[in-house]
Amino acid sequence: MARHYLDHASTSPLRPQATEAMLAALGQPWGDPSRIHHEAMAARVALENARDGVATLVGARNREVVFTSGATEAISAAVWGAAERGDHLVVSAVEHSAVRLAADRLAEAGSHTVDVVGVDRTGRVDPDEVADRLRDTTALVAVQSVNHEVGTCQPVDEVVTLCRERGLLSLVDAAQSVGRADIDFSSSGIDLLAVSAHKLGGPPGIGALCIRRGLRLPPLLVGGEQERARRAGMENLPAAIGFGAAATALAGEDVRTAEAAEQRRLSHRLAEGMAALDGVTVYGDPQRRAPHIVCCGIDGIEPQAVLLGLDQAGVAAHAGSACASADLQPSPVLAAMGVDAHRSLRLSVGWSSTDADIDAALDALPPLLGRLRALGGSAN
Repeated sequence: MARHYLDHASTSPLRPQATEAMLAALGQPWGDPSRIHHEAMAARVALENARDGVATLVGARNREVVFTSGATEAISAAVWGAAERGDHLVVSAVEHSAVRLAADRLAEAGSHTVDVVGVDRTGRVDPDEVADRLRDTTALVAVQSVNHEVGTCQPVDEVVTLCRERGLLSLVDAAQSVGRADIDFSSSGIDLLAVSAHKLGGPPGIGALCIRRGLRLPPLLVGGEQERARRAGMENLPAAIGFGAAATALAGEDVRTAEAAEQRRLSHRLAEGMAALDGVTVYGDPQRRAPHIVCCGIDGIEPQAVLLGLDQAGVAAHAGSACASADLQPSPVLAAMGVDAHRSLRLSVGWSSTDADIDAALDALPPLLGRLRALGGSAN
């Protein structure tokens, strides 16, 4: 049976450019990029070339890019590093768990209070509500660029402007938007930008935190002087090279635009097909949405049964909280939106998706939902 992968918002398959670059890198006798012998210098050149690729993709300077183990570490480093600047944090209710839990840890330690800003029924934050929560002692304001579950685009420009006017730091989780939208970190006013490689077709286990030039933060990981003393530990050079190759493949605006347009076309097909099914509601902002994510509620049927049925039909999808998929906990994002947080299905396309993938999902769902409802849907 052919397989159809529709879970790109969780992770995307490795792009051929990244695979080729990493395989070549794994065969090289690299040294430690922090040393001064020939093998080390070769490694340093390869590392900085990879950094250039990532920097170009997000519109940053080379020195503003700090390689991390992924967006989760980048977020933790940003929250930890900014903590000493005040005793208060502002986060939206629909942030990824990496943001919410990092903020909660500071609150549990008693050093900070956290204001959580709600969202409307589409999952969008109101900048005026963010403005109402700001204080002179606010250490950090976190707003994601694209919601990871429903695909709603957040008003990042407005929130960042509010922060700049008040002299407050902003953190933007861009894991779902980098490679699909144009980002110009240097001119955006954003202070801290978290990026993940595996969301855009790079390897897992590597990401980056972009830190605005001139901003000094204490490092989360200490021990060595790697990454210009901003993140200790020897860099994962093969992964960085793969990240750089994937970023370079997307660096051309024409490539990004073409991929995003194709993903939007495919996801629009999915959304229209899902909306036409009985008892199915498509979530998120219908206008201001990412090109690759479709999330919907399915009345009366538990998500596990839908996922298993789709998998048997050869379709990989996701349900439940995007941050707690192992036990399919209710989604904090959907709860914040005021919709059913227990019964959702997320389908997401990416660089390798085709119409055949969409056909497979839309062909499988009607009879699957019919069978499950006939059985009581395992809902009770």
